[in-house]
Amino acid sequence: MHIVVAGNIGSGKTTLTRMLAEHYGWTPQYETVVDNPYLEDYYKDISRWSFPMEVYFLKERFRDMLDMDKEAKPIIQDRSIFEGVYIFAANNHAQGNMSDRDFETYMELFQLMLTLTHKPDLLIYLRASIPHLVSNIQQRGRDYEQSIQLDYLKGLNEAYEDFVFNKYPGRYIVIEKDQMDFLHNPADFSSITDRINGELFGLFC
Repeated sequence: MHIVVAGNIGSGKTTLTRMLAEHYGWTPQYETVVDNPYLEDYYKDISRWSFPMEVYFLKERFRDMLDMDKEAKPIIQDRSIFEGVYIFAANNHAQGNMSDRDFETYMELFQLMLTLTHKPDLLIYLRASIPHLVSNIQQRGRDYEQSIQLDYLKGLNEAYEDFVFNKYPGRYIVIEKDQMDFLHNPADFSSITDRINGELFGLFC
């Protein structure tokens, strides 16, 4: 079984991935961020570094998919290969940070990878407003994230909405993150697990 936690930068994906992994005994699969050799340069000059950075992420997520296919236990993943393509790379292309030529090459590479990948059993979308995202980004204090532009976050949010509601072919649930504090409020976390139980196991509380 393969579950994905999806959402914009600062939405709480990693925290929820960890909490659900502990709750269900699933194997967590976290996104490679700290070791990404392009990330700091990317936020300083997005147009210059968008193509190599997106290709790096694509390579890492594809490798994760191949590794997950070998895993017998259920896996919960912090962001999937589909988000990287249809949201982050597509947003960079739409905002003029990636040329048509580079984006076409990127998409051709992804289409080849699709022949060896599958869609998740469930996607959990953490839906958050721009003020909520900005507050979380500021609170966690990663230096390379502090220069993120509001227009960039807004473009990602719009891409997430289009992806989840219009393009994603699988099952999903939407968590309205602005009204939730699942880290500190057990009732909020229980409301999420109740919905997951209903979708995956047919259990309703």
